[in-house]
Amino acid sequence: MSSAPPAFDRIPLSAEVAETPLVSDIDRLAQCCKAAGEALRLEILRALRNDSFGVLELSEIFNVRQSGMSHHLKVLSKASLVSTRREGNSIFYRRALTDPCSPLGEFSKALFQAVDHTELSSTVHANIETVKSQRSEAAREFFNRIAEELNQQQELIVPPEHYLDSARAILDHCPPCTNGVALEIGPGDGRFLATLASRFQTVIALDISEEMLARAQHFCEQEQLDNIQFLRGDTHHAQQHLVEQKGIRADRIICNMVLHHVPSPADVFNDAAKLLNEGGSLIVTDLCRHTQHWARERCGDLWLGFEPEDLTDWACAAGLACQEELYLGLRNGFQVQVRRFDKLAIP
Repeated sequence: MSSAPPAFDRIPLSAEVAETPLVSDIDRLAQCCKAAGEALRLEILRALRNDSFGVLELSEIFNVRQSGMSHHLKVLSKASLVSTRREGNSIFYRRALTDPCSPLGEFSKALFQAVDHTELSSTVHANIETVKSQRSEAAREFFNRIAEELNQQQELIVPPEHYLDSARAILDHCPPCTNGVALEIGPGDGRFLATLASRFQTVIALDISEEMLARAQHFCEQEQLDNIQFLRGDTHHAQQHLVEQKGIRADRIICNMVLHHVPSPADVFNDAAKLLNEGGSLIVTDLCRHTQHWARERCGDLWLGFEPEDLTDWACAAGLACQEELYLGLRNGFQVQVRRFDKLAIP
């Protein structure tokens, strides 16, 4: 006698299986339009064109309470118009990358382009400069404080010998010079100034820290380098002092392990483009993106490295084109990018 077949629970044909509702492109576009339907949120997107800011900084820039600013940023984030990036214990907001292959990406790109054709008020501009000045002052105070300990601080992350040879090689690949002027941003202890002094008629050492600049000057005196000029300030000050007041432009600008300390990396690219002769080159050595949060306190890092695309985008926006790049992996897990960006001659 055959046994009865196993019993199965019968599901009525009319029963509905619960499914997670899918968000359609129309829903995403509607959310994006809703997020953009507020003047303040459009101003926030405009302020984030080439910069990243924390919620407290944005509150200060737009004179809005932190709770209100957090709400606006949450709306923009849900609409995929801004993204976040953690830097140590701080969270910075930036524009989200757009996907050109999606309807939302096309819309976001068009929205960003439209927003970029608007101007922020003079008050907002002044507040942005105040925030950047606060960052710059913190960096200046840090380097004034640790000037004598610079080498030990560098050894914690990337000893200079691991990247200076690569920077030197890329420097020697650059096209011929126009007037023999080189500018180094943040020369540190001055050792790369010796490389530049042997290749250029005039070398300008630029630093925001008087203590660091004095240390570089002491090195140059010991090495008897007599074609070095020293200028205290940031790249914006250099652009005003050299280009606008003296009509001096550089053929090469060197920025070794400095970008992750500056208040606005995009501003460095913009200023460098104005400081360079046509056909001139900006050589940047810096860390790739990492998650070693201790570097902020121990080494004064404002940014935990950069994605290569970040540098490329900032350079492109400033009118500079990437011509050469090297990537160096280190045993401690850090990775260094050495990049060359040229200011192409106008045909």
